[in-house]
Amino acid sequence: MLIRFGFEIIVDCPAPVPMLLALSTHTEFNGRLIGADYVRTTSMTPIGVYVDRYGNRISRAVADTGTTTFWSDCVAEVSGAPDTVPSFAIQHRIEDLPSATLGFLTASRYCDSDSLGNFAWANFGNTQEGWPRVQAICNFVHNHVTFGYKFGRPDKTARDVLEEKSGVCRDFAHLGVSLCRAMNIPARYASGYLGDIGVPDSGFDDFCAWFEVYLGGSWHTVDARYNVPRIGRILMVRGADAADVAMITSFGAYQLSSFRVWTTELEEGLSDQEIMALFETLPEPRPGGPDFGTALPGAVHLT
Repeated sequence: MLIRFGFEIIVDCPAPVPMLLALSTHTEFNGRLIGADYVRTTSMTPIGVYVDRYGNRISRAVADTGTTTFWSDCVAEVSGAPDTVPSFAIQHRIEDLPSATLGFLTASRYCDSDSLGNFAWANFGNTQEGWPRVQAICNFVHNHVTFGYKFGRPDKTARDVLEEKSGVCRDFAHLGVSLCRAMNIPARYASGYLGDIGVPDSGFDDFCAWFEVYLGGSWHTVDARYNVPRIGRILMVRGADAADVAMITSFGAYQLSSFRVWTTELEEGLSDQEIMALFETLPEPRPGGPDFGTALPGAVHLT
């Protein structure tokens, strides 16, 4: 399966603003990339790239005074298979877990699992350990939380999501991660592209957040917002929570004047040469989509 994916973000700055941009595919993304998946800009300052402790590729940029456009446009060749459902994946005892997973058992900035222990054990303590327990948590979050862009805010924790019963996709992921950690299941936050492939067209494209759990010796994808296996997921970032992977971390004030994403399935059989020709122009904007308003200084999470 061929998926064209990318974004265009336009910002206005009263003065030059240094930024960190978590907007590239992850170093462990296992699809084939056709074209160049890197952040490009109209700014005069060159962009640098480094890999953080979670394997995320982070771009270092400076947005000039006035209007700056950031964009990326690429094609990924992926299997086309839906997310795996590891029905028989076992839950490990703490003492048997790999050391690299232990950091995903404790509370983090947005995943305040330490305050959700009593709730988690009261509601999921009688579920079967392993994947059935994770699925029960996912079912709960999916049914408990109402999705809406108007419900998103940058300081919202998992406990807030539980109490307010609303949020954006990152809030679904934070609550799922927190409840899993409270039940001694390593869980981490993830985000990337997820187009409307194999499901009804929502009318616009966007980034999406989900989470991953460690069971049966490997990490598995869990999506509490949709709660069904999805096709065409393109991983961008991972971390303890969204604080580790803000799409835009700014060190100065700016206004977000335009934000759009595309994730489109292409027809089969296109040659690499035909695909490269597509990159001569960016896709046409689709009507509708979320209104993100004005971005403020600091870490801005757009999922």
